[in-house]
Amino acid sequence: MKKLLIVLLVCFVIIQFFRIDQTNPPVNKGMDFLQIKDTPESTATIIRNSCYDCHSNETRYPWYTHIQPVAWFMQSHIEEGRKNLNFSLFSTYEPKRQIRKLQEAAELTETAKMPLQSYVLGHPEAQLSDEERQELAQYFRQIEEDTRMMNNLQDYQ
Repeated sequence: MKKLLIVLLVCFVIIQFFRIDQTNPPVNKGMDFLQIKDTPESTATIIRNSCYDCHSNETRYPWYTHIQPVAWFMQSHIEEGRKNLNFSLFSTYEPKRQIRKLQEAAELTETAKMPLQSYVLGHPEAQLSDEERQELAQYFRQIEEDTRMMNNLQDYQ
């Protein structure tokens, strides 16, 4: 048992040398969702606190992202989050994709599937009240409708 603990400790120390890249891609405010949609400040604050770490190029890396294997887990979530929806690149999405992403954001927020509970554990400020969930879902649906009308798109599901 003592040898196993020593081996595990040595492995833990060794993996600390394999750091993740914590450099964020450049941010162009002219492409950012909150800027191009002129989001009200109260709603923007909720989105920044609950969504932007995983769904933008403005990730804040807390102290525990310097510890492996936690950092690898976090990096995986961030990469997947940005792949699914990147608010920093929102203006580059085609209108139909914007609509689909806004529909998904409203649904996932409303049903409490986002933000992930694993994220909220380390970021209590990201915890959404029922009122905040409703506010975000309504906001995403309103922006979806505005996008649909501006682009003369029929219902897109």
